[in-house]
Amino acid sequence: MKVIIVKDYDELSKVSAQMLIGEMFQRHERVNLAITAGTTPIGMYEKLIPEVKGKQYFDNVHYYNFDEIPYKSGTREGVTISDLREMYFTPTAIPEERIHILDETNYKEQDKRITEAGGLDVILLGIGADGHYCGNLPGTTNFDDFTTKVRCDEVMKERIAPHFEDRAETPDFYVTMGPRSVMSARHLILFASGEKKAKVMKAFVEGAITAEIPASILKMHPHLTVIIDEAAAKLLDKEK
Repeated sequence: MKVIIVKDYDELSKVSAQMLIGEMFQRHERVNLAITAGTTPIGMYEKLIPEVKGKQYFDNVHYYNFDEIPYKSGTREGVTISDLREMYFTPTAIPEERIHILDETNYKEQDKRITEAGGLDVILLGIGADGHYCGNLPGTTNFDDFTTKVRCDEVMKERIAPHFEDRAETPDFYVTMGPRSVMSARHLILFASGEKKAKVMKAFVEGAITAEIPASILKMHPHLTVIIDEAAAKLLDKEK
């Protein structure tokens, strides 16, 4: 595990964008990236868009979402892919044939189709204050799970309800790449920003591998890069 501590959110966004661009340049053949939605990557996408848009030398880059919260009615695309389109795919004009959507209809085939496409080269991950990554929240998946469906209890429904203007659209389940699927990628990049992530980053970097911090399993990956700003790193033992 390599830990990179940067000054602030702007630098974190810049370093993350540079790292993804570097991965895109690594190979002449197909490059497969799984990228994240949420708030942390907003600044990174703003920096990435002008570097990628219209560049034919990135036509070999294919994109995947690693989790999805569907609309209960099924009348529109899920929350994750909708956010990724708004933040990155649409402003960058990524063609549809290079966007490989994971949703409630195809999650059972996710791992097979990724393997047939050559495997994921990179997964860009955020981390929640509770230690979750992708849809792997405490008590929802096991370390040996591949891509799976997670049933939502009432507590989970309340947690995801704010994603929907109409609460009636809150689903009874979501789908996510499980730990075994994520660990199959060649390179994992995890980033975090702000004081609200300081406690979990201390537990992640310095603590044990435990189901209470689902992301802790990622420390067993042979090529894990962690990018955090000074606020998120404030509780770390710098000597360690």
